[in-house]
Amino acid sequence: MVVEDDPVSRALLVGYLEKEGYRVSESDNADDLLQRVEQERIALVLLDIRLPGKDGLTLTRELRAASRVGIILVTARDDEIDRIVGLELGADDYVTKPFNPRELLVRARNLLWRVAQCTGSETREAEQGCFRFEGWTLNPHKRQLVSPDGRIERLPQGEFKLLMALLSHAGQVLSRDQLMDAIHDREWTPNDRTVDVLVGRVRRKLDDNPADPRLILTAHGAGYLFAGELE
Repeated sequence: MVVEDDPVSRALLVGYLEKEGYRVSESDNADDLLQRVEQERIALVLLDIRLPGKDGLTLTRELRAASRVGIILVTARDDEIDRIVGLELGADDYVTKPFNPRELLVRARNLLWRVAQCTGSETREAEQGCFRFEGWTLNPHKRQLVSPDGRIERLPQGEFKLLMALLSHAGQVLSRDQLMDAIHDREWTPNDRTVDVLVGRVRRKLDDNPADPRLILTAHGAGYLFAGELE
């Protein structure tokens, strides 16, 4: 689904996707977005961050609270802070205007694949088993993080992929490039803070003090590693 108030940009986005064989819904506002996502079983939302009225960041938070739908933010090049906030609120990826059609399609295709993996391959994920560490449990089957006191939270895809990668290589330093590949299937660039943002979000959910973390450590100039004890 394309949510964009500018008719020219919206037509371009819809055209790119339809040309690749995707069935695309469109809207110029956010009034009934949550309802349409549920009713039309939408798998991916391309969301303009600068919508009038209820903006894209507010919508990202509402969508992520209610749905596992994939979210790609469409932003301007000078919207770096909004992009970071959008990722913190649960967006999976972003593209910047003016965007390359091929890049948009690759990102959309990759995210749709990940959404399908999470919703359609639960048996395979269940076979991976749960990760238990320091009183916490990560359930790959349900993408749920269970705290030591029993609180359950379903992680957004980016956070889930990051934590899975770190837990699967516990004690090993993973570079930002390796983590970006695990999260978004693309190479990391020096100006891209996606990995750092996601690490911060996961640390907060694990009650891991970013000023003095115990579980996810920073290897300065190298990347990150999981330093907790797996059961």
